[in-house]
Formats: sequence, C-alpha cells, structure tokens
Amino acid sequence: MKASWLLAALPPLAVWLVAPGRSTEQQRAPFEGLNIAHRGLHSRDKTVPENSLPAFRAAAAAGYGAELDVQLSRDGEVVVFHDDTLERVCGVAGRVDSCPLARLQQMRLCGTAHTIPTFAQVLEAAGTMPLVVELKSGPRNRQLCRKTLDLLRGYPGPWCIESFDPRIVAWFRRNAPDVLRGQLADAPRSYTGRSSVCGFVLGNLLGNCIGRPQFLAWGPGKKTFLVRLCEWMGVMKVRWTVRPSDHRPALEREYDGIIFEFETPAVRYR
Repeated sequence: MKASWLLAALPPLAVWLVAPGRSTEQQRAPFEGLNIAHRGLHSRDKTVPENSLPAFRAAAAAGYGAELDVQLSRDGEVVVFHDDTLERVCGVAGRVDSCPLARLQQMRLCGTAHTIPTFAQVLEAAGTMPLVVELKSGPRNRQLCRKTLDLLRGYPGPWCIESFDPRIVAWFRRNAPDVLRGQLADAPRSYTGRSSVCGFVLGNLLGNCIGRPQFLAWGPGKKTFLVRLCEWMGVMKVRWTVRPSDHRPALEREYDGIIFEFETPAVRYR
C-alpha cells in the first residue's frame, strides 16, 4: 500500500518541482527570435575581448541583444566579468571578489588596452539594446541582486536576468516579480567541480520549485526527462552558446532565443 501511494505521488511531485513560472507576451517579446551576443560581440582573436566595452558597443551597433556576467568587487562594486578568477582573461592570479574596483580597472583584458568595466559603464555603452544579465553566485548574493536590480531599473532598454544559482532566481521572484527571470542549466554531468548530488539537482531543474523561472537557458548537454517536462509545461527556451559549427536551422526551430558567439547572424531569425 505504501509503495503504491509513493508511486502515485511521484508524477505530481515532479511537476511541482520543475514547473516554470508564467510570463507575459510583453516580457517575452523583446527576446523572442533574437540573436544575443555572448559576452558582447567579441572576436575569436581576442582583439575585441569578451565582456568589454567595445564588445557591447559592437553588439549594439549591429542591432543584436547582448548577454553579460556581473559579480561584485571586494569593495562591493558591480563589475562585468565572467570567471571567478582573473588568470584566463587578465593573466594574473587572484579572484575578482578579492580585488577592489580600482585594481580591477587597471587589469587588461586579453592583453589589449581594454580593462574590466563596471556594470554602470556597460549599461551606458549598451544604449537600448536588449540585455540578458547573468548574476554569478557567491557569498554576497543578496547584495549583488539588490545592486544589479537598482542599476537595471534605470536602463532604458529591455532586460532580463538569469543565473545558474536557483537562489538568485528565487530572490528576483520574491523581490522583483515583474522582472523576466531565467534559470541557466546544462546536463547533470556538466557540473564539474561540484558534487554529483548538486549536478543532479541543477541539471534536472529541481531548483525551479523556489525560483519558478520563466525561461530556461540551456547549454549543449543532453536533456533529462525532467527538463523535457519543464519545456512541455511551456517555459520559454533559450540556447547557449551557439557557434558557427552548430546546426543553426534546427536550433532556430527549437529555441525562442539564441545566445551566440564568433559569427554574425541576422539580428532576428523569426
């Protein structure tokens, strides 16, 4: 009897765990069918570095949207930078959150003259193009969420937020329910450096029960049954990161928005 009861409870529990939030047509419209430049319109040869002011100006001039990453400096300033550490992009040891803004702004991106920008500088360079803002997870999530939201409220163009951390998505659900919010995710095995339990939870969208994301930004990994279930329930679907070697026509048929790099597609594909 107990086993039968448990089996009967599993389907509604799965639905409750991964169900997406509802969004309006007005929220979705700026991003539907849009090609979104990953970390700005940066170049493969790195002369235009990722997450640099020239990359965002180039994306705006071309008419694309742009995706970008935000995190906090040691002194609590919101900066635009993807990695937790500085080595890959700036060639120096250390973490972004261990450096004050003044030091970060002296560090050159990919050996160029361009330096790490503040989020405020990027918003000014972006003009009014649609922005997809990824909040990086760290020990000061609430502070990052509040400061990012305050800056975005003054941006004249359309924008939305996303994060790999369901707790950040949940913060926006509670504190800014009018903001289009998304869950970044990929296949469970892609979460290297984390426990298998963490990968299972994130790769199966089990954090949706607290964040209720209105769009899913999915990577290249294989989708599980629970991810397909979330899609079946109507979540808006975004794909990252599409490159020239990917089969675009199939992706354009499947996804509502595409985050791309190292190509110059049409601004919109629908």
